[in-house]
Amino acid sequence: MIRVAIVGATGYTGAELLRLLLSHPEVEVTHLAAHGRAGMRLSEALPSLSGLLDLPLEPFDAARVAEAADVAFCGLPHGASAPAVSALLEAGLKVLDLSADFRLRDPAVYEAWYGAHPHTELCARSVYGLPELHREAIAAARLIAVPGCYPTSAILCLAPLLANRLIEPKSIVIDSKSGVSGAGRTPSPTTHLPETAEGIRAYKVAGTHRHTPEIEQELSSVAGEPITVTFTPHLAPMTRGILTTAYATPRAEALGGLADGACQDLARSFFSGSPSVRVLDPGRLPDTLFVRGSNFAHLAYAVDRRASRILAFAAIDNLVKGAAGQAVQCLNLMFGLPEGTGLGGAPMFP
Repeated sequence: MIRVAIVGATGYTGAELLRLLLSHPEVEVTHLAAHGRAGMRLSEALPSLSGLLDLPLEPFDAARVAEAADVAFCGLPHGASAPAVSALLEAGLKVLDLSADFRLRDPAVYEAWYGAHPHTELCARSVYGLPELHREAIAAARLIAVPGCYPTSAILCLAPLLANRLIEPKSIVIDSKSGVSGAGRTPSPTTHLPETAEGIRAYKVAGTHRHTPEIEQELSSVAGEPITVTFTPHLAPMTRGILTTAYATPRAEALGGLADGACQDLARSFFSGSPSVRVLDPGRLPDTLFVRGSNFAHLAYAVDRRASRILAFAAIDNLVKGAAGQAVQCLNLMFGLPEGTGLGGAPMFP
């Protein structure tokens, strides 16, 4: 059995990790760290897990984690995560970090968007944890930077188009709508129920959202040339889910010969072997309701010949394929297990 620790165990992502790992046939959760709730039992902090696991919540101590576990998931905020990750690696653990601290390969880019990085020496050692793009590198890594939820949806639906040189690299517009759980468990006025239940709003527009460089980094790698995107996130009145619609201009030589269903066929080929990606048939479009609680990503495509646009769609659960489930996919690869182990559960409906 793989002994697993979770640092930051009582946030939404930590709770989702526990939900998934408690059903994983090759995992035993052996240690939980939670700074704000240290001294409590898990059932006090997460009553939904009563009767399933009731470990004590301990203050973070890397040596203590290393005694109890083989691998650690780190679910701390950006900036706070890097020192903990460094200490865990020093203690000999494999680490899956769910913050933004190691997603950007260039420390200068990180500094421009997040501020000074406390452990730049680790940036080159991390592997971006999107299995559909980096499966072999993840299997050999000791430090995984689990992607953000918005980037996961945007990268998945656009990567096949860029890999097959169907769209212009400077033409991409990404519109994403997310449930409020993406903001985390700590309440704020913008995520308070009366402020969100009856409205939908854009935020951090015009190239100011911190997920923008992450999206551009990975899409540029797929395309083999620099990619610049316009990314606009929206907060939607729902708890879970992300729906992304991306618009792009086809390359002149691509549009005329693009048969109906061609984008779907290319995407199915691109994601062949993925246990998580489902490419919908032409005429069907994704809905966050139909991936809720699952590690599946539903992708779809449409060609607007009148306006010369290709539309790419993706729906994911932001807490599962957008965070915890994707981290478990990476764990499976790191330990030589089938990638979908413990992740085959059907979505919750309704």
